[in-house]
Amino acid sequence: MQKVRGTLTSYLEENKRRKTPERFAILEAIYNMNGHFTLEELGEQMEKNNFRVSRATLYNAIHLFIQLRLVVKHTFQQGTKYEASFHNDNHCHQICTVCGKVKEVNATHVGHLVDDVKLKRFHKDGFALYIYGICSSCQTRMARMKNKKVKSTKKTDIKK
Repeated sequence: MQKVRGTLTSYLEENKRRKTPERFAILEAIYNMNGHFTLEELGEQMEKNNFRVSRATLYNAIHLFIQLRLVVKHTFQQGTKYEASFHNDNHCHQICTVCGKVKEVNATHVGHLVDDVKLKRFHKDGFALYIYGICSSCQTRMARMKNKKVKSTKKTDIKK
């Protein structure tokens, strides 16, 4: 957290911007949240911390933190989510296309492959990978529904 605060402080000082308590409180709340969060969830967390900020302040702070690579923005099926990202630039997620559940995947070998990619006139500093499919819970639920349909069809055929 100290390095994250240092990154923000350095940027604000170099760009002659105010070091407001709101920015630091929002940053701290973000880094105390686990996983992905929405702006609404961040606002709720700020209220729990007895620190009320406007929606505009949240948007402005998030935008700044994204520029500084302290936060990553994701667009999932359920909407836009954010997550803390200091020293965690590379992200692999598996996303269920049925229920929308998102899970982070540790795929270091993918990171090594991306590192080996040579790009012309472009400096890469991170990546995001989204793997879409159906989670095991949804697969089980779908199999049960299919089995029920097959059984009910068989019963209907027997009655005829």
